[in-house]
Amino acid sequence: MPDELKIGNKRFNSRFILGSGKFSLDMTRTVMENGGVEMATLAVRRAVAGGEGNILDYIPEGLTLLPNTSGARNAEEAVRIAMLARELGCGDMVKVEVIGDSRYLLPDNCETIKAVRALAGEGFVVMPYMMPDLSAARAMADAGAAAIMPLGAPIGSNKGLLTKDFIRILIDELDLPVIVDAGIGRPSQACEAMEMGCAAVMANTAIATAGDVPAMARAFKLAIEAGRMAFLSKPGRILQNKGEASSPLRGFLGAWNDQRSD
Repeated sequence: MPDELKIGNKRFNSRFILGSGKFSLDMTRTVMENGGVEMATLAVRRAVAGGEGNILDYIPEGLTLLPNTSGARNAEEAVRIAMLARELGCGDMVKVEVIGDSRYLLPDNCETIKAVRALAGEGFVVMPYMMPDLSAARAMADAGAAAIMPLGAPIGSNKGLLTKDFIRILIDELDLPVIVDAGIGRPSQACEAMEMGCAAVMANTAIATAGDVPAMARAFKLAIEAGRMAFLSKPGRILQNKGEASSPLRGFLGAWNDQRSD
């Protein structure tokens, strides 16, 4: 059976979601093609209809847009931005991002729950960005979220999976795709998230700040594929405080001694 990522009524072969906010318009298409992505976030302010430098003109054909509500400080603003994105032709999928904290840029889970409920009621496929808290995640699921997007570390920090233990709880307890969003700084960290059982990984800053941007996009693509394959292969047990020979050395020596005695 194909290993597809299912969100709402859409299916994806790629589990790499690209955040497009930090790329120049000229680089956007190149990064998406090298990363093999099938879904990318879109800041609504970069998709002004009829404006110069419209990012929609640089999106590869067939790619699914995931407009985000970046800039929203409360649920009401998030709903307004999502509605505008739909009017611009960006579709019904939306990443809800509500941030009232301007210093640490941490999501407001309470306002996010309100926005999820309102947008799901309007027919959106809602994917909320959130602090990895189980109670809040359950409330978002009950409000109609199609996936949960917990942060790995603060936005743009490249610090990796600082919230790994809390994300693992969400994976174990929720019947929704859990997509790590924000903070992933290396392909190895994306691979680790996928090995844990995350459904997908979103990255932006780690690629945008790389010395070779297209190569880093491809590195993330391969790392995410490797991590998913490792998860599906069910890694073996971990031995505590001892080793175990990879070949049956004792049996081999016993048979050799028996031959000598003959």
